Amino acid sequence: MLSRRYTIVVADRTSGVVRRATVSVKPVAITACVALVTPILIGLGAAWKGRVDTAQLRTSHQALEIENASYRAATRELAGQIESLQSAIADLAGRSALDPNLANAMDKLPALVKSRAMGGGTPQQVDRTAAATLSSLTVPEDTFGLLRSLLERLESRLHDVRRNVDKRNALADATPSMWPANGWITSRVGPRRDPITGGDDYHAGLDIAGERGQPVYATASGVVKQLGRQGAYGNLVTIDHGFGLESRYGHLLDYAVEKGAKVKRGDIIGRVGNTGRATGYHLHYEVLANGRLLNPLQLLTQKPRDR
Repeated sequence: MLSRRYTIVVADRTSGVVRRATVSVKPVAITACVALVTPILIGLGAAWKGRVDTAQLRTSHQALEIENASYRAATRELAGQIESLQSAIADLAGRSALDPNLANAMDKLPALVKSRAMGGGTPQQVDRTAAATLSSLTVPEDTFGLLRSLLERLESRLHDVRRNVDKRNALADATPSMWPANGWITSRVGPRRDPITGGDDYHAGLDIAGERGQPVYATASGVVKQLGRQGAYGNLVTIDHGFGLESRYGHLLDYAVEKGAKVKRGDIIGRVGNTGRATGYHLHYEVLANGRLLNPLQLLTQKPRDR
């Protein structure tokens, strides 16, 4: 049937001209089929491409959700570390504040005493190479990893700094820096004329004259190491402050503490008397570092508290 041919006759009634055209059925049918099928194929192709693109977008979206969840978890972890660092820094700021007069007294302590409190290495700065590497990273995972590593190292080093600050504060508490009694100085450390015999003498401490029964204060925190009658010292209290530091309080009228008691700077430990080898009511005060006498006047910066 497709091989048949048809002739189309067209006649003009006015002029009488007749025109004929022969048409084959097969080419016409093929052209018609192509014209009908082409839009359908285009639509199917577009639908298939849309389905593929949608699947790719869905896969990409799922991958992004997983990646974002990972970043959120890493961000929360870093935020927690930063908060911990901020807390540590604030804590250090509070602990590191020190009275200038007390700091000055600590500076005058023997080097051996200060080394016992300040032992341990000084924290190093964060490696510059690590900071340079951070600026050159382009992959977020690597950036998060390096940031986490740097924060952990900073946190560890802040803990070291905090331990050193605690040691320094402990030394500050142990530094005999407060005047042990109200009164006036009648004798200093060094050579002098013996007040009883008139001969040459070396005075090992500081004599502070006062009225009978005036309070005597612990000049730093520590533990009462010795308490009792001790020859020329009369009634004596010895306080061990740690770090090799000791303070002695002689000629006391009586005691306000017991042996082994823990005391703080400013606690009353006894009263001014004239027991032992004394010519009047006064306090004999000594400071020792590793068994060697120190001049108390180099350390005394704080007045006694009013009671």
